[in-house]
Amino acid sequence: MKLSIVIPCYNEGKNIPLLLDRFQRVVGKRDMEVILVDNGSTDGSSEILKELLPRYEFARTVTVPVNKGYGYGILKGLEASKGEYVGWTHADLQTDPADVVRAYDALSKEKEPIYLKGLRKGRPCMDRFFTYGMGIFESVSFGMPMWDINGQPNLFPREFYEKWKKPPYDFSLDLYAFYWARREGMRVVRLPVRFSERLYGHSKWNTGLKAKWMFIKRTVTFSKELKRAVKGGKMG
Repeated sequence: MKLSIVIPCYNEGKNIPLLLDRFQRVVGKRDMEVILVDNGSTDGSSEILKELLPRYEFARTVTVPVNKGYGYGILKGLEASKGEYVGWTHADLQTDPADVVRAYDALSKEKEPIYLKGLRKGRPCMDRFFTYGMGIFESVSFGMPMWDINGQPNLFPREFYEKWKKPPYDFSLDLYAFYWARREGMRVVRLPVRFSERLYGHSKWNTGLKAKWMFIKRTVTFSKELKRAVKGGKMG
């Protein structure tokens, strides 16, 4: 299989039918699988997945009984993946599933392994300002370009994922994977993606200035841990 894309779903019951329908329209005959991770949802997502998945040959599910974090859900999905390339994107439809298909097509044209990462366009000014500030901090901290760290989708060779040791269970997983790709000298390709408003549900972290501040604190703390791991010569 060429590509496995993992989508962590925490209380995304209203988005799941739209997500599957959109993938159905764009996947075509491409050699890829979509792994929807029921990441400890409490909104009936498991019943929705059980009912809908038999209709979609390209999709399957992994169940996490208790939510242990965004990153943990992704990691459980990656464990179950089969693709030559693996990665993840979000379930909230703020980025179009068609972006994953565009990423697949870009991968298929490459003659060497790459790390492909979305570069978000069309976001609100405050979110762009926040992302720009975090990008400057991480770029200076690690001494390499680190822009739009949480851009989606993320796709990379299975061999890269199999080197990981003790990856984080929270939103720092995006930073962990992106940093190590840079550190390992992988060629990073950025794919411009249009970022839209959510149709249903709400962000699990971007809920105001207080939430952004807490996200910054967690990211800075993890950045320090990651730098210590670098000095120790290991991937996490």
